[in-house]
Amino acid sequence: MPRSVNHVASRARRKKILRLTKGYWGARGNVLTIAKNTLEKGLTYAYRDRKNKKRSMRALWIQRINAGVREHGMSYSEFIGKLNTKGLQLNRKVLADLALNHSEAFKAIVNQVK
Repeated sequence: MPRSVNHVASRARRKKILRLTKGYWGARGNVLTIAKNTLEKGLTYAYRDRKNKKRSMRALWIQRINAGVREHGMSYSEFIGKLNTKGLQLNRKVLADLALNHSEAFKAIVNQVK
């Protein structure tokens, strides 16, 4: 009996990889082995940079809070320390949005913390 090979599944695997690498430069989008390596590396970068995106957004929020708090005569670390001792449960994302878009509400929070 002849050997049975699942051509449907193997072709689907190849098509999936080539579909994901569509638009890549040169052989990276056409040749299976090169496309596979490029895709794997790209997915690794995507995973890493999802983590880095969170890191850089947190740094941006801290900068915005610091700028908003310094207008009221405090430093960022002093503000966060007093915020924690008062027991106010506001995260940095919310505080940065208030500092940037709702200055009156942010001023009320700073006055409550002082």
